[in-house]
Amino acid sequence: AMTVDCNARMVNADPEEGCAMAVAEAARNIVCSGGIPSAITNCLNFGNPYNPEVYWQFVGSIKGMKKSCEKFNTPVTGGNVSFYNQSAVEGTEVPVFPTPTIGMLGVIEDKSHITSLGFKGKSDLIYMLGKCENDISSSEYLASYHGFKESPAPNFDLDVEEELQNILIKLIRAGVIESAHDVADGGTFITLLESSMVNNLVLDITTCAEIREDAFLFGESPSRVIVSVREVKEDRFLDVLKKSDLYFALLGHVSKGEIRIDDI
Repeated sequence: AMTVDCNARMVNADPEEGCAMAVAEAARNIVCSGGIPSAITNCLNFGNPYNPEVYWQFVGSIKGMKKSCEKFNTPVTGGNVSFYNQSAVEGTEVPVFPTPTIGMLGVIEDKSHITSLGFKGKSDLIYMLGKCENDISSSEYLASYHGFKESPAPNFDLDVEEELQNILIKLIRAGVIESAHDVADGGTFITLLESSMVNNLVLDITTCAEIREDAFLFGESPSRVIVSVREVKEDRFLDVLKKSDLYFALLGHVSKGEIRIDDI
């Protein structure tokens, strides 16, 4: 299994946490596909390193990469660094967003573990693994729709991420989920749409009353995965989850016809 990931908005907001999240997202994608993370390579894209701010971004990114790679046991097998990526705006050199792109390799031990992101059946249940936060920081929604280009990075906990991935590995090997797709760019709504489009299905979900609707649908807080479960396998699915402290919630079900959110 292979993936390439980096959310430059997150790294720009907090280089250390943003790069740690990039490695974690890559590992999450490998796990969602049925694999075990094995190793990474990287392509570290930054501006002029003689600019103190750019150099600070570079150092922070390396620190974040290190702690995530140690957590997921994914050594850095190689990579490259690309500096001086910037352009002149009104006579001032403006660097690109710091973009430490992570390429990760994973091993799929058994072909039966291969898991798609696509929903399978129109009556399957939709669950979110991991807790949704009341946060739209550094989201595509905040940047593109509201025009706020600078905001903090969302909260990230490596231990929670590790627990999520370990549980997901157990669920896939137990054969109790039909699909798995991590919440990333665009938030929960985009994740749900991408899972629906594969087999021309739709969804009927209810948002969480404790979370702002825009944060629930478009927030990009990490360490979350959308999974679908056949009703006949729900008990076995819940048995695996209840053996951990991981937060999870039933969102709704897969359907046909029209997309419905809170009956709208």
